[in-house]
Amino acid sequence: MEPRLKFQRERTFQQELQTLVEGRLAALGRSRYGSSRLYLKTAVLFLWAGASYAGLLASNHWWQALPLAVSMGLALASLGFNVGHDGNHGAGSPSKGANRTLGAAFDLLGGSSFVWRFKHNVLHHSYPNVVGLDDDIDLGPLCRMSRHQAHLPFHRLQHLYMWLLYGLIIPKWHLWDDFAAVARGRVGDSPFARPRGADLALFIGGKLVFFGWALVIPALLHPFWMVLLFYGIASYVQGVALSVVFQLAHSNDETESFVPEETGTATGKEWAIHQVETTANFARHNRLLSWYVGGLNHQIEHHLFPRISHVHLPAISDVVEQVCKKHGVRYRAHPTMTGAIASHYRWLRDLGKPPEAAAA
Repeated sequence: MEPRLKFQRERTFQQELQTLVEGRLAALGRSRYGSSRLYLKTAVLFLWAGASYAGLLASNHWWQALPLAVSMGLALASLGFNVGHDGNHGAGSPSKGANRTLGAAFDLLGGSSFVWRFKHNVLHHSYPNVVGLDDDIDLGPLCRMSRHQAHLPFHRLQHLYMWLLYGLIIPKWHLWDDFAAVARGRVGDSPFARPRGADLALFIGGKLVFFGWALVIPALLHPFWMVLLFYGIASYVQGVALSVVFQLAHSNDETESFVPEETGTATGKEWAIHQVETTANFARHNRLLSWYVGGLNHQIEHHLFPRISHVHLPAISDVVEQVCKKHGVRYRAHPTMTGAIASHYRWLRDLGKPPEAAAA
């Protein structure tokens, strides 16, 4: 069941964006899907991850295994950014089956594409930075992610300790989050239908396949404590990469957060404007970074057009920025990734202050 929250009915801004972006893609002779560009990248990323994995299995010394574990973590993060993300948004291919296959990369990596589609596509993309609906800004008592959340004394240090905790998101995802969501039939405070039939088979089968290649097969060749150690290293690197990229887009000192009012509204503005107000881009002109993070440094464009493959986002970025300027909607874009990281650090620090101190 999708939670209901009202935005302004007028869609002038969104309609103009839609028309001009479709015109740009048509002028370039592109569909909205990933086509061969995405499939080639998918092959390259699987080769990267597979080579790292094979090297880990064959390594006999920690100084060999350590860089391979780091490489494995980076490769798995990029597979999530590029392959699973596009597939689960239906942006990889005009074929629903092909998109489900691409999206199943999440199951192969230890997550659940079924739970992800509700948590990410429905909750996060519909209601970014809305407290109580966007589960991505609910880290419980560990971190204050919005001015509308309660402040605790230890939040004064969150700008220091959260960078260390970000790496733990992957083991938590593997071992707890998906199982808890399915058992409760809820993601955060939002109910959702549990997987059934083929979805349930993929959920269970994906977990078994993941734990098989990540833990069981390596344990046949190496001591189990060593397997756990390097699983932890690869997962930690993957978690830091995923967390930082996603946090830079929505949790910085230039984006806004909201809480639903009694009237059932969030901002009183149209949905597309809400997407821009709660999102920021970073390092848009860094081609290597864009390739690695699956275009998620063009997060504004992705939130406005989640069913357009990430390989096309740089080509429509200037169109979106121009329409925002025309309508007086602030388009936030950090020139560099280091600038975005600094902004996220300031945001963590400022929200960690007691409300009365921040007001002063």
